[in-house]
Amino acid sequence: MDTKAFQDQYPDDYAHCFGCGRLNPVGFHLKSYWDGEETVCRHTPDPQYTGGYPGFLYGGLIASLIDCHAAGTAAAAKAREDGKPISRFVTASLKVDYHSPTPINTELEIRGKVIEIKGRKVIVELQVNADGVTRATGTVVMVQLKGQ
Repeated sequence: MDTKAFQDQYPDDYAHCFGCGRLNPVGFHLKSYWDGEETVCRHTPDPQYTGGYPGFLYGGLIASLIDCHAAGTAAAAKAREDGKPISRFVTASLKVDYHSPTPINTELEIRGKVIEIKGRKVIVELQVNADGVTRATGTVVMVQLKGQ
């Protein structure tokens, strides 16, 4: 695995995201890395993110984790393809399917795979796993910010 997280390479002007911004003092500070041709991010949600059923994670947070890891994946893949520094991407479309309840206080592994890069658009498929079980999957269309 690479040693420098994608998010640690974001320009300071674009490093304030709640999920992955290194400059957000109260954010999650997610870190994404290459793992071969896939990307990986690990995160252990706190109990305060409980959903409607005690002990399990709020679905909106799962969507946020998928979204932020997809943005990092898109940025890293585009940088790799273009041979340029990482730039910022925004979400054009986010689809999440929930397969089984996701426990809190358990390390989650979010894996991403680039499906397509076309101009400023990158499509990423993702999986959220906990305890060896796929809890959610997602497909995200990311678009590179103009001028990046």
